[in-house]
Amino acid sequence: MDKILIIGVSGLTGYKLAKLSRDNYQVFGTYNYRSLAIENCELYQLDKTNKKLTISLLKKINPDVVVDCSALHNVDYCERNKAETLKVNVDAPKFIAEFCKEIGARMIYISTDYVYDGKNKSYTEESPPNPLNYYGISKLKGEQEIAKTTNDYAICRTSLIFGWNPNELLGKTSSSGKSQNYVIWVLNKLRNGEKVSIVTDQYSTPTLADNLAEAILKLSNSKISGIFHTAGGSCVNRFDFTLKIAEVFDINKDLISPTTSDKFKQVAKRPMRCCLDVSKTENLLNIKFLTIEESLKKMKQQESNFL
Repeated sequence: MDKILIIGVSGLTGYKLAKLSRDNYQVFGTYNYRSLAIENCELYQLDKTNKKLTISLLKKINPDVVVDCSALHNVDYCERNKAETLKVNVDAPKFIAEFCKEIGARMIYISTDYVYDGKNKSYTEESPPNPLNYYGISKLKGEQEIAKTTNDYAICRTSLIFGWNPNELLGKTSSSGKSQNYVIWVLNKLRNGEKVSIVTDQYSTPTLADNLAEAILKLSNSKISGIFHTAGGSCVNRFDFTLKIAEVFDINKDLISPTTSDKFKQVAKRPMRCCLDVSKTENLLNIKFLTIEESLKKMKQQESNFL
């Protein structure tokens, strides 16, 4: 059986991918700060920016596929910690790609809609990137380094990933201080009876992690290289997304009030409308990316397995 190594397996995307890959691969995973037991997944603690240790582990496992799910993705943290962001999001993926090329392994890199400036209604893989913040800049640089280094790769640009993850339910924070994905954060707030003010002017394509993992697994088994939009099927603003969360989970919508992004002081500038066109990926991989309603209903069905 082929081997897949998931770097950052304790995060949301890595966790879902590990669970989904077990029928197809012998699964190996790394974590940095947040350990997480996953059945039929051999775990290793690793700071991927340590080149010596990372290459040593890669040599030990000798994987057929490497998926880099590990990143600094707290946007404001990245803006304040550019040197660290460069190491995690660019330098480490580059030397991992070099090793993948050396051993003939396929590399998959999880990127972001934040490589775009948010000035278009939607973006295809051919749209010119123009990131507004250092997080987006770093992920674009990571993409470019991988594309220059190896011919057997897939770049997965995704958006606002959500879903169930045991670490996030426990509130365990990542290295950049993020503890919960957006839907879990909203559910916790609303179920505690707390009011939330949500922006109406930021649009994205929210992505169920299970759906993203399905796309990554298909790309792992594919020979097609390049950039792929792997995101949800709905372009929606954050306020309407939050209303839909409340509706699907049967929570009081009156706790949710609209606001605009200029009311918040944020270190890094955010693109206002980063909606990803996923039609190319759907056609190439024969996959369907779920709408927010489909995704949230699936998440609701899974809830009893996690709580």
